[in-house]
Amino acid sequence: MSDSKLEDDLLTKVPAVTLGFWIIKILATTFGETAGDTLSMSFNFGYLVSSGIFGLLLVALVALQIKAPKFHPFIYWATIIASTTAGTTMADFATRSIGIGYPGGSLLLLFFVLASLAWWHRSMGNISVSSVHEPRAEIYYWTTITFSQTLGTALGDWVADGSLGYLGAAVIFGVLLALIALAYFRTSINRAALFWAAFVLTRPLGAVVGDYLDKPVAHGGLELSRGGASIVLAIAITMLILILPQRAGSAE
Repeated sequence: MSDSKLEDDLLTKVPAVTLGFWIIKILATTFGETAGDTLSMSFNFGYLVSSGIFGLLLVALVALQIKAPKFHPFIYWATIIASTTAGTTMADFATRSIGIGYPGGSLLLLFFVLASLAWWHRSMGNISVSSVHEPRAEIYYWTTITFSQTLGTALGDWVADGSLGYLGAAVIFGVLLALIALAYFRTSINRAALFWAAFVLTRPLGAVVGDYLDKPVAHGGLELSRGGASIVLAIAITMLILILPQRAGSAE
């Protein structure tokens, strides 16, 4: 076995979990909110058609991600963005078009996230991202991510729809993420559980920030152009991918 092949076997197909990872993730989820709303609302495609478009893009990118021989930053982050835009429109379809509301949608999607993690753990013995270096684990990983992105949208909308508003909801989710970070550094709580809790919570944080940027002033937003905000966020994400170190995580 060559040295390069041996090195690849010791790495995952996903990035190492660093501060830069979380910064890009939050921006990607914010982009997902503005871009999803651009297609479904500004372009009037509706939630169902938009979900179908983003869903097909997500499936194609997941297939490309699985086919790739090793971690590729732009393929990975494009897949994350596809999952978060699809999550935006799918959550809006569930909570608004189907009519189950934010509480019903959040509880239903939480069930799907927990079921996906339980299925993954039962099949492979763990839910750690360090196991994401073979196709079966990648399928579990991206399934869980898609459900978590959809849950995050519904949860963010639910909290922001109350008296807190978008900024108040952003503070709540920011504090919860800070508490998870504190638990990571100060306790021995299972690292995989903390990762997935943080991963889920970055989505509603991005969702409420995205809504704050593009929702009408009368509803507590800044009423910026959805398309314009999406372009600015896309440029920022691209620049961070190029500037911040992008390396694969270590495999189990």
